[in-house]
Amino acid sequence: MNTAPINGFLETEILNNIATVTFGHPAGNSFPTALLTRLTSEINVLSHDEKVAVIVLKSQGDGVFCGGASFDELLQIATLEQGTAFFSQFANVINAIRKCVKPVICRVQGKAVGGGVGLIAACDYVMATKNAAVKLSELAIGIGPFVIAPAVARKIGATALAEMSWAAHEWKDAQWANQKGLFAQVFDSIETLDNAVLLFSQKLASYNPEALTAMKKVLWQDTDHWDNLLYERAQISGKLVLSDFTKNALIAFKK
Repeated sequence: MNTAPINGFLETEILNNIATVTFGHPAGNSFPTALLTRLTSEINVLSHDEKVAVIVLKSQGDGVFCGGASFDELLQIATLEQGTAFFSQFANVINAIRKCVKPVICRVQGKAVGGGVGLIAACDYVMATKNAAVKLSELAIGIGPFVIAPAVARKIGATALAEMSWAAHEWKDAQWANQKGLFAQVFDSIETLDNAVLLFSQKLASYNPEALTAMKKVLWQDTDHWDNLLYERAQISGKLVLSDFTKNALIAFKK
């Protein structure tokens, strides 16, 4: 279950009713469209796989967890339709995790930016290392965290979302993310993180699957409107990414 390296990497391993989905990309585990599409499809497939009780989402390597949207692809967007389509892929992933009938555990070994923070927020339970700082840098490049905002606010609240969004230049450390509710647990090393993720996912996989599904449905109640809301937000980002400000900012960031 792999994608071509230029479009990123995605692999799923199923063992003892636990599906571990690993994504990666040479540019800081960032997301081009192809990888977002593949991840959405994989979550949808695993949601209906009777061999799977729990999903663990992780990224490649021991460095950055996720660099957010692919800057190379953002620079190639030339029309509103293209921009909306690109940001809709983040909406697709968030909605796929939201609708997935299996609990999704996120294993965060390092820093996460922008869409990577949204991916973390969409998961049901997040375990991270002390090096897993987070940042919403979108305003600094002329757009905003519009698509991911509902997922982030659901986890950390509107006030903390505003703090992250306005301070687009500022990293929030793992302790802050833990205190605000983005991370459920924080560990000193990747080794202790991985041991904890394994034990926790094994414990969840031993529970009644019908109870897990029912619990997830309760926790995600009142979010059905995201089917429309996130795509409306994608149009906002799709328009802003066309601005000269954003194009110049992206070029500057790449340098």
